Amino acid sequence: MTASSSIAPDGLTTMTNRYAELYKEELVNNILPFWMTYSADRQHGGYFTCLNRDGSVYDTDKFMWLQGREVWCFSHMYNNLEPQNQWLDMAIHGAEFMKKFGRDENGNWYFSLTLDGKPLTQAYNIFSDCFAAMGFSSLDKALPGKGYGAIALQTFENILSRRDNWKGIYNKSFSGTRPLRSFALPMILSNLSIEMEHLIGKQRVDAFMPSLIHDVMEIFYRPEAGLIVENVSGDGSLSNSFEGRLLNPGHAIEAMWFLMDIGQRLGDRSLIERSVSIMLNTLEYGWDKEYGGIYYFMDRLGYPPQQLEWDQKLWWVHAEALVALAKGFVLTGDQRCSRWFEKVHDYTWAHFRDKDYGEWFGYLNRRGEVLTSAKGGKWKGCFHIPRALYQVWNTLR
Repeated sequence: MTASSSIAPDGLTTMTNRYAELYKEELVNNILPFWMTYSADRQHGGYFTCLNRDGSVYDTDKFMWLQGREVWCFSHMYNNLEPQNQWLDMAIHGAEFMKKFGRDENGNWYFSLTLDGKPLTQAYNIFSDCFAAMGFSSLDKALPGKGYGAIALQTFENILSRRDNWKGIYNKSFSGTRPLRSFALPMILSNLSIEMEHLIGKQRVDAFMPSLIHDVMEIFYRPEAGLIVENVSGDGSLSNSFEGRLLNPGHAIEAMWFLMDIGQRLGDRSLIERSVSIMLNTLEYGWDKEYGGIYYFMDRLGYPPQQLEWDQKLWWVHAEALVALAKGFVLTGDQRCSRWFEKVHDYTWAHFRDKDYGEWFGYLNRRGEVLTSAKGGKWKGCFHIPRALYQVWNTLR
């Protein structure tokens, strides 16, 4: 079996047999060992994420959202894949550093710290909090009663209290001129609330679901375009501005597998099928017909995007697409998911996977050539690839 093995058009069994073990093998024998070997800072605690192609460290700043993601990754693998003590120890290693240095006096998580834990960047980014909550919640499943769950709960409540103005004093926009609502937070909350169910309770998660589904499917999904937009006006209408026209295909696709999970939870077949339809439509729209791969940013009216990196091909976008397609196929049997899975799989494994040094590259140019050989940095860490490999394996098996 090779990375480019074809999926037979006749179904589920062929797809699961060919791909489930391939994805697990990549996770266990390549991705996790890379981060285990090179990421832990054994002197000061926490993780290095700025890693060269060969795993050597090129910058020692520590970013709280990536620290939280790595805590989640290793504790999740311990909880759900195999109870390897080395994975649990790795999760504790990062969590203790975060616990000691990561928050300001109000309990907000800083964006970045120095090597030894001194604050570098203020707590302007609520996604540091989201992934801290996610990481500590997952670690609490492995080690209940050790205080990690309390930190996750405190952080979650803080997120909700900042939900309507999460940048606070760090918001650069002039108040009242062009108020915009962002897709990113309701999208993440739709996953985070389920991740934290053992702490916040089923009743509270169930209470969250209708508003989150509404926000994603009725506010940010625009049936007139058949696409999900990144920002809407304060009243929910479309905004004819750079931000208002912005599309992020990766965000939309990732959100759709979150909604598929919610649909499964609720037994809502129509939500699952609608999520699959939106995901497939986004893939069709966002796929580069000339060079292959999924665009990073697009403009819903076809104008030049403000982001100069709009035509790059990013690791996480393709990883999340593989998860969404695997789930879509298993849940609905839609053969379009099977065909698209093969297409995205072949592109992803051919272009992002580093056959010589392990792990995957993060950034390609439009033609699919590696832009930077680094395996991690300020934005790429130990999260999207291992989570996707686990999710595809777990779904297809």
